[in-house]
Amino acid sequence: MEKYVLTSETKSIDGRILYRIKAIKDFGDVASGDLGGWIEKKENLSNFSNSWVYENACVYGSACVYENARIYGSVCVYENARIYGSACVYENARIYGSARVYGAARIYGDAWIHRDARIY
Repeated sequence: MEKYVLTSETKSIDGRILYRIKAIKDFGDVASGDLGGWIEKKENLSNFSNSWVYENACVYGSACVYENARIYGSVCVYENARIYGSACVYENARIYGSARVYGAARIYGDAWIHRDARIY
């Protein structure tokens, strides 16, 4: 069963249209009806487990957030980046290229993780 829907609220970033997400069931610390961040398409955020995009965070391109990973604040995850496991990314970080953030990793501040970086 799906845990979220794309709302009709949109914004443009890097020439792409992103949609605000809305939870349609309770999971983790998210309640049904909670608004989340922004994704370009359903493939950017898993419908399984407790992964979530909060606040003003964005995921687009072929990037994906899954398992129990969470992104907050004004984080942007794009290109082919992956955030998974129990990883959390906060504040203004940028994760892009083919970077992977996973396990119990915590990325925050103005960090830029890119290319083939692996943070875990």
